[in-house]
Amino acid sequence: MVSVVIPAHNEASVVGRLLSRLLAGAAPGEFEIWVVANGCTDDTAEIAGTFADVKVLITPQANKHAAMRLADEHAEGFPRLYVDADVELGAQDVRALAAVFDDPGVLAAGPARAMPPEGRPWTVRWFYDVWDELPVVREGLFGRGVVGVSREGWERLRALPPLLGDDLAASLLFEPEQRRVVSEASVVVHPPRTAGALLKIRTRALVSTLQAADDPELAAASDSARTSLSDLRAIAVASPVRDGPKVAWFLALTVATKIRARRAVRAGDFKTWQRDDTSRGA
Repeated sequence: MVSVVIPAHNEASVVGRLLSRLLAGAAPGEFEIWVVANGCTDDTAEIAGTFADVKVLITPQANKHAAMRLADEHAEGFPRLYVDADVELGAQDVRALAAVFDDPGVLAAGPARAMPPEGRPWTVRWFYDVWDELPVVREGLFGRGVVGVSREGWERLRALPPLLGDDLAASLLFEPEQRRVVSEASVVVHPPRTAGALLKIRTRALVSTLQAADDPELAAASDSARTSLSDLRAIAVASPVRDGPKVAWFLALTVATKIRARRAVRAGDFKTWQRDDTSRGA
C-alpha cells in the first residue's frame, strides 16, 4: 500500500481540492492517506476528516518537518509520498509514481510539473518561463510539491536533521541514477499571483540551498541546485528576442532574492517559513 502524507498548516481553502482529486479515481482503501494539521487555526482538520479513507493527525506545533515525522510514526506503507496540501495530484499520478519504485535502484521520485500561468502577471510568468527551462530544475525533485521515497530512501531521508527545504534535501541526498522524475505522473503547482509573493518563496528556496550547503550529507551536492550562468546564457542565445528580456528579469529577481536570503542567513534564520498565500484557492 502507498502511504500519502500531507502536512497542512492552515490549508482549509485547498486541502479539500487535493483530497477530492486524490480519492476520485482511487479504489476504497487503495491508499493510506494521512493529513497532519499542524498549528492550524482554521478548519483544515475538520475538512480533511470529512473524507473517507483519510486519517487526520492534529498537533499544535506549526512545523512541516515535525508534521512529516509525526505521520511517519503512524504510516505503514511504502513507497511513501509527501505531498504539499496546495498542489493537485490524482490517483493515477500516485500509481505512476509508485510503479517507478519497481525499477532497481530507484530510491526517490517526483512527478512532472504543470504550472498554470492564467491570472499571473508578466513578472511571475517570465520568471517561471526561464526557471522551468533550467536543467537543474527539470532534473531535480524540488519545486514539485510531491516527493516519493522507497523504504531505503525514507531511512536516508529521516536521518537528516530538520531542514527548511525538505524537497531540496530529498533531491540532493540521492544520486541522479537513484532519483527519477516520472513523466507519466503530473502535479499541478499553482504559482504565486504577485511578484512580491514570488520573491518570498524564492528567498525561502535560496535560504534552503544555503542551509543544505552547511550539512555534511548534502554539502557536496548543494552546488548542483544553483542556477548556472551558462544555462541562462544558453536560454537567451537560443531565442534572444523572445527570451533575452525574460532572462534579464530572472537575473534581476535572483539578485534581489540573494540580498534577502543573505540577511536571513546572517541573522541565523533557518526557520521562518515564507509562505505564498496568493496562490491558495487558485
